[in-house]
Amino acid sequence: MPRRPTLTRRWLTAATWPIGVSLTSWDYMWRSTPLHRREVLEPASEEHLPPGFPEGVESEEVLSAQDGHGPLFHRLYRTQIREAELEPQPLMRALQVNPNRAAPTKFARFQKVLGDSDEMSVGDEWVVRMPGPWDGPVRVIAADHRSFRLATLVGHLEAGQIEFRVVPGPPMSFEIESWARSSDRFSNLLYHHMRMAKEIQLHMWISFLEGVVKISGGRMTGGVDIDTRRIEDGFVK
Repeated sequence: MPRRPTLTRRWLTAATWPIGVSLTSWDYMWRSTPLHRREVLEPASEEHLPPGFPEGVESEEVLSAQDGHGPLFHRLYRTQIREAELEPQPLMRALQVNPNRAAPTKFARFQKVLGDSDEMSVGDEWVVRMPGPWDGPVRVIAADHRSFRLATLVGHLEAGQIEFRVVPGPPMSFEIESWARSSDRFSNLLYHHMRMAKEIQLHMWISFLEGVVKISGGRMTGGVDIDTRRIEDGFVK
């Protein structure tokens, strides 16, 4: 069973929200990484459905996209890495053992709550600690030597999945792909209508990509591509 943060922990996290958002806003304004953003509205199709769960994966407390509210967002963040000192497999290994090596930890920190500390395996659980009243509990539903995929759990602001993968080159690239809807109507208001949560999420995953490049020992080429497919009319059941 997932281990949920205590009420005290949640209030302490909420208390750090103004500081975290201020730091994030400052970094966001002064970011120098070139961003190439594209967002299109598309009809529901199989192409944008989240991947199915691998056989045998525990689905208890998982929030699937069908459980969410508002449009389905299919997003892909991608950057190229040249002259990397690490090959794809050891780079992914480093991230699986400790995602905080790439995460913007002054804003979001991965805390493992279930599973061995020296590896990532299917069934492991993490909580992404955020400077706000909500944390992001997730479960590992797939992992191999070049990727891992997480599913959101009850208590998360989103309902869906996100995958992190390294793509061999040349040049090597790293991608973060997500398929998600807001987990409730309030989250949908913050994410889709007010766009506040959407921009914070964007900043988080761009920062993660910058961290991956740093771990690799290489250099980012061409900035970051962000492709968003918004499916307003739901999705294929």
